[in-house]
Amino acid sequence: MGVWDLLLVGLVILLGLFGVLLPAMPGSLLVWAAVMWWALKDPQPVAWWVLVGATVLMFVSQGVRWALPPRKLRASGANRRMLAWAGAGSTLGFVLLPVLGAIPGFLAGIYLYERRRLGRHGDAVAALRTVMRSGGSGILAELFTCQLIAAAWIGAVFWG
Repeated sequence: MGVWDLLLVGLVILLGLFGVLLPAMPGSLLVWAAVMWWALKDPQPVAWWVLVGATVLMFVSQGVRWALPPRKLRASGANRRMLAWAGAGSTLGFVLLPVLGAIPGFLAGIYLYERRRLGRHGDAVAALRTVMRSGGSGILAELFTCQLIAAAWIGAVFWG
């Protein structure tokens, strides 16, 4: 697979990561489809293992999301800017503290946004709880899964 093909797969994965945070885009499906396209174009054993792992992770993620109570995220006062802060915090946490840092990074992103908006620690913590109970946990599960798949793809491309 050429450099341009790998760059295009990477851009689709990045679009999928952003799509997880946007309500109308099927972000996790884009990430999985990009990995599938890469595995079909580059039929190496490592590519197939990454595709199998991505498929299993997607099924587990969807199971977790369906097990969570269905609630409306907009009802909690969440907006796109908050989700951007949460996504940036999750990505930064994923890079700084590999894999496990995504969860506290996501929470920290929401907390910092609410702290800037509301001004007080107690109000920001209460708003963070409200957002997580209103659907933030489902977004976190899906984003974390897509980040794991993206990291596996990057690792397979560079070291595989």
